[in-house]
Amino acid sequence: MLGINIGIDLGTSSVIIYVDGKGIVLSEDSVTAIEPKSGRMISVGAKAYKMIGRNPDSVAVTRPMRYGVISDFTATQSMLRYYLQKICGNRIFKPNIVICMPSTVTSLERRTLLELATSSGAGRACLVEEPLAAAFGAGVAFNKPKGVMIVDIGGGTTDIAVITMGCISVSKSIRIAGSAFDDDIIRYIRRERNMIIGEVTAEEIKKKIGCAYMRDAEIAVQVKGKNYFTGMPSYFEVSTTEVFLAIREHLEQIAESVREVLEITPPELSADISETGIILTGGGSALHGMDKLISKKTGVRAVVADDPVNCVARGIGCALKHMDILEENGYLFKTREDINVSPGQESILL
Repeated sequence: MLGINIGIDLGTSSVIIYVDGKGIVLSEDSVTAIEPKSGRMISVGAKAYKMIGRNPDSVAVTRPMRYGVISDFTATQSMLRYYLQKICGNRIFKPNIVICMPSTVTSLERRTLLELATSSGAGRACLVEEPLAAAFGAGVAFNKPKGVMIVDIGGGTTDIAVITMGCISVSKSIRIAGSAFDDDIIRYIRRERNMIIGEVTAEEIKKKIGCAYMRDAEIAVQVKGKNYFTGMPSYFEVSTTEVFLAIREHLEQIAESVREVLEITPPELSADISETGIILTGGGSALHGMDKLISKKTGVRAVVADDPVNCVARGIGCALKHMDILEENGYLFKTREDINVSPGQESILL
């Protein structure tokens, strides 16, 4: 195929782009700042992220991706088009793009992602499930008939899948991940401490002292907030125990979902998993004690992959080099003409 090959991990929290032959060339926050009246994009990525909670009414700062799928098509299109232009410049041939998606998206969501890629500048587009890409990025062999369980905890979704011979055998996707933890922290601090904090502050607290399993030593961090009753700004301390109590319910739901997938996994693959263990990827897996929580809930050893945040992006890079294996399992590049087919043919393409 003509044109460069590009892999995109289009997540709720971040956009990571891999270019064949170059590796990861871009990692930015999945945030846009747009002027609502004119539709003009003012800023994107890290610069737009700094505007969250600080923007005037004349500027709308949004995360155009929610729960791993598109919530604002126009904003996502503008963001992706900007990044592709930044990478490709004025090349004659349009790039071929592999883009990730949650493992249980609907046919409509698949089609929307394909339309997004082709309308943003791709000549051809292909969709690959996030846990499959994460498995490749974690070093799982493509063609071995051996079961491996991947738990990819991203910003909007947690994808759980059993991989064998380069394809998914069993999978489940739940809309609980990093963003849900941030919301939990905001609610807890408002309820228990009568303080109001923003999304950015909650994320900083989570990254600094968050834990999925109680730490041996208590630590705390000082943050800025606003008193709920007086409306005055104030400094206060948040402890690691408070953060754990805030996110505990959602942590349990993730661990329970992993156990449920293990329950419906075929016995031979389940035996393989008991030997190889459970591989954790995604930014959420870096939360202190996440591996201990999953191990305790399932009785199976869990390990965090090397460089878990970039696992999916690196996995797409592996997929770009071995597209023949993926094509055998039905992963095909599609042009805009392929996507815009008659209604009776949609099920064939999707």
